[in-house]
Amino acid sequence: MALRFFNTLTQQVEDFSTQDGKTVRMYTCGPTVYHYVHIGNLRTFTFQDLLRRWLRYRGYTLMHVMNITDVEDKIIRNAMQQGKSLNEYTEVYEKAFLEDSDKLRLERPERLVRATEHIPEMIDAIAKLKQDGYTYVSDGSVYFRIAQFPNYGKLARLDFSGMKSGARVDVDEYDKDDARDFVLWKSRKEGEPCWESDFGPGRPGWHIECSVMAMKYLGETLDIHAGGIDLTFPHHENEIAQSEAITHKTFSRFWLHAEHLMVEGQKMSKSLGNFYTLRDLFEQGWQADVIRYLLTSAHYRTKLNFTMEGLRSHGSSLDRLRNFKLRLDAGKFPEGVDAQLKERTAKALSDFELAMDDDLNTAGALAAIFEFVRDANSAMDSGQFLSGNGEAALSLLATFDSIFDVLRPVEREGGLSDEAIDTLVNERIAAKKSKNFARSDEIRNLLQAQGVILEDTREGTRWKRK
Repeated sequence: MALRFFNTLTQQVEDFSTQDGKTVRMYTCGPTVYHYVHIGNLRTFTFQDLLRRWLRYRGYTLMHVMNITDVEDKIIRNAMQQGKSLNEYTEVYEKAFLEDSDKLRLERPERLVRATEHIPEMIDAIAKLKQDGYTYVSDGSVYFRIAQFPNYGKLARLDFSGMKSGARVDVDEYDKDDARDFVLWKSRKEGEPCWESDFGPGRPGWHIECSVMAMKYLGETLDIHAGGIDLTFPHHENEIAQSEAITHKTFSRFWLHAEHLMVEGQKMSKSLGNFYTLRDLFEQGWQADVIRYLLTSAHYRTKLNFTMEGLRSHGSSLDRLRNFKLRLDAGKFPEGVDAQLKERTAKALSDFELAMDDDLNTAGALAAIFEFVRDANSAMDSGQFLSGNGEAALSLLATFDSIFDVLRPVEREGGLSDEAIDTLVNERIAAKKSKNFARSDEIRNLLQAQGVILEDTREGTRWKRK
């Protein structure tokens, strides 16, 4: 099966290829650094991380650009309230975003670009739009006239034919379905930071920032533009309009959008008390690997319901995978290769790849891995798993973890979680009852390697960490 993605622009799943057959020119919307990013943002950033990892696994070279929006309404308002410059205010949250990204093992894009470092290019782009008749000036600000772009609405599939001509909006974000001419250059207000331009002192609107930075580094036509579903309209729709008005070429061939994250079945909101940053979850004792695993577990185009019970469940699932890997690493199996199990391992890899090729179907990919782990554990218990089957099984786990990146050692005191230790202790008790002493000894050795000491007493088995 070819690598396929659902393209928001065409509303179809399409075979993916690049313009040059090798390099993926990809732009993703990064954070607006006015506060710490929340777990809804991180769901989208984690999807983008899986996307780039899978593209590379399939042999592509990446030229991935992500923006840092460091000038817009909320940033200016907050910075002025705190008496700080834009840079003083935003550098705190940009640093925090990069720290959070590192904790979640999100790969850095090839280029991380800041809006404030590209103001001259934005002024040039607005001048080109003005020259070609796409703009008008009102109250000192420059607006894009969407009536001049007949295909406006093609990404969001919305009909704006009846919109009132000249209705305009000068804020960076506006409500869905509220189709109005959008601001390209905002005239300076009292006390606001500004840049000089032929249109007068001011600063760029949010939408022109992404178009300019994307085209500067990736060319006039991108292979992939990705972001959260909430950006489809108006942000991405406006990017298409202004970019294609400048170049008269397709702005991006593929558009990929991650669905919303819900918390306990509700929209995340500070007023509901269900608004979480990564730091909030760390304070509650949750580990980054478990959070990453939960964020990757559902298909990116389905809503993800983030719950504390879900974190516990996914933590247990991770423990099962790690316990299986420990068993592979430390187990002593009879010599030889079991042909049936060799075929089963190859099928698991094929199923994993097919699922990921099918629009990054992470749920299907995870099912392939866990079904294999179940079958391999049964083969170990029955003596069918032989020493020659270990290399392929470890290679399968390595392939899985090159994409999901949740099995590597984590910064966690004591290594295994208490729940994982209890699971292994109970399995050892059951093995001893069934006189499977080889498995019983194997579990003791596994735990000892992880710094856990077992003590068999009349009351049962106790354990403690070294």
